[in-house]
Amino acid sequence: MSGDDGALITLEKVSAGYDRKVVLRDITMSIGGKDLIGIVGPSGAGKTTMLRLLLGTMRPSAGTVVRSPGLHLAYVPQMETVNWNFPLTVVECVVTALVRGRRLPWPSRAERAAVAELLDRLSIGDVAKRHLRELSGGQQQRVFLARALITRPRLLVLDEPTSGVDARTRHDILHLLAGLRAEGISIVLTTHDLNGMAAHLPHLVCVKGSIIAQGDPRRIITPTVLEMTYGARMEVLLHLGIPLVVEAGLDAESTIVGAEL
Repeated sequence: MSGDDGALITLEKVSAGYDRKVVLRDITMSIGGKDLIGIVGPSGAGKTTMLRLLLGTMRPSAGTVVRSPGLHLAYVPQMETVNWNFPLTVVECVVTALVRGRRLPWPSRAERAAVAELLDRLSIGDVAKRHLRELSGGQQQRVFLARALITRPRLLVLDEPTSGVDARTRHDILHLLAGLRAEGISIVLTTHDLNGMAAHLPHLVCVKGSIIAQGDPRRIITPTVLEMTYGARMEVLLHLGIPLVVEAGLDAESTIVGAEL
């Protein structure tokens, strides 16, 4: 799984949980330079716990987590967890990542220019002065991507980045993440979207209390692995070289069309 630049974070036989209840057991995986990894699994499978272990906000009950010295991470939360009524404009939201903890709570001229350039790159420069609650779901997601990227992280961690967005926005986010990866940023994300998101990522980790399988989606998105992960039988079709999950009650043609990007 490690990319061109060696391991940024390695989890070795890691277990973790809450109130003496084990949520994840015997997790071994590594994140390398220029990796783009999707973590999939049902609710309660331990996806968020895995992110917390990677971010360092949670300690394992067993095993070891080794980080590259000086590794800088940035985190993009689920949009559903954000208080959109907080009185911030787009620019103000992004700037908070720069001035947090500083004595002078305002950005320099160079920082303001960097924020403006990043917002333009993410196609939200035209809404820079608008309030967060006035934005579409896709625009809100891009604001928090900007807030994370302005700190120039080596590793970007995203929790359900395509939750609640339409197919066009999902495609744009995939394209954006691929571009960030090409620039040398490693990316780890959780997703519930097997067809629209997970099947298009270069590396997947299927989780249900432990790692069920990990690797190329074309190899691990199979009926056997999906049943072990989700507890239900699912059919898988190969369409244009991409595995697509056919849900019960849907015909194959409608499922494929609905998953197109």
